[in-house]
Amino acid sequence: MSARVLFYVQHLLGMGHLYRARRICDALHEAGFAVTLVSGGEPVAALANTPYRALQLPPIKASSSDFSGLADADGHPVDEAYKAARRNALLAAASDIAPDIAIIEAYPFGRRQVRFELAPFVEMLSATGRTLVCCSVRDILQAGRKPGRDRETVDILNRHFDAVLVHGDERLARLADTFPLAGEIAPPVFHTGIVAPPRPDAIAPTNEVLVTAGGGAVGAALLQAAAEAARDPRLARLRFILATGPNMPTPDRERIAASAGDNVAIVPFIDALATRLSGCALSISQAGYNTVADILVAGCPAVLIPFAAGGETEQTVRAEALQAAGRAAVVRETALDGASLAQAALDAIAAPVGKIDLSLDGASATARILAKLRG
Repeated sequence: MSARVLFYVQHLLGMGHLYRARRICDALHEAGFAVTLVSGGEPVAALANTPYRALQLPPIKASSSDFSGLADADGHPVDEAYKAARRNALLAAASDIAPDIAIIEAYPFGRRQVRFELAPFVEMLSATGRTLVCCSVRDILQAGRKPGRDRETVDILNRHFDAVLVHGDERLARLADTFPLAGEIAPPVFHTGIVAPPRPDAIAPTNEVLVTAGGGAVGAALLQAAAEAARDPRLARLRFILATGPNMPTPDRERIAASAGDNVAIVPFIDALATRLSGCALSISQAGYNTVADILVAGCPAVLIPFAAGGETEQTVRAEALQAAGRAAVVRETALDGASLAQAALDAIAAPVGKIDLSLDGASATARILAKLRG
């Protein structure tokens, strides 16, 4: 019988966590695991056609970009009854599936907003004595955590978890770089490599500048600056494709469209992004995990504008590491406007793309690691 895997993921603002989880679950399915993906964020098309079971909890999302509160799909604050319904649904699913392996994305390093369900969920799985409990975490963690938070994280890992899967390459970033107590984690820590899509087939070079901002909820300033940069006469030969994403507010989308010149097209999203990037003249984007993975696998020139609102540091650390490796130009949000972005675009296009040797098969590596751990 195939080993049963339950993968829990909760996206609160952007959708990067969900897409990384989907790639990992795809690889687990292809490796022969019986996968159930449990999602707690808003329903998205990415889970509509999975070749394995996908369960949707009553959805929640961040009520603001600083993650200070939780809201339901209609934007109403989440109350205790709603939390209880989610918790009961999650625990019932775990009881029904009886997983051999449980993978919890981010927690306990993050997702404290949903510890009302994750704490009892992890405790239940750990108490069975037969479930391999694993934490799945991205390459770089948020800095500036509250005092005692790191110690609490280590205590939870050491008490309830059997492995930590860090989805990054140690040559770019190690867990210890952004988690000071990494050396005190008792369960084994595995750096899987970056969870990237398959390398795309080569396509003919184009004059496209592909501008993306994840789901779009916090990407309006980036796209507005790109529309202004496209007016620079030195970039007139290029065609700017601005992808708003599904979560950009309508007023922002309309304002950007009104300012767009003749060499700008505004689209909801870009299909087969990694393939399009492989032939583009330039990528302009934030520095989220999945976007960077697409850029690395495509091998295109890149300008990164790391998201830094609300004290966020993860994207800045990632962008600066890639800049130091000669793999991307960086414009800080505080310096972002049409002129600064136009100059960064010209510099990135003129410079050779830096060669960087990184493992990009993190999804398949995760499946291999779990197979070995399972025995």
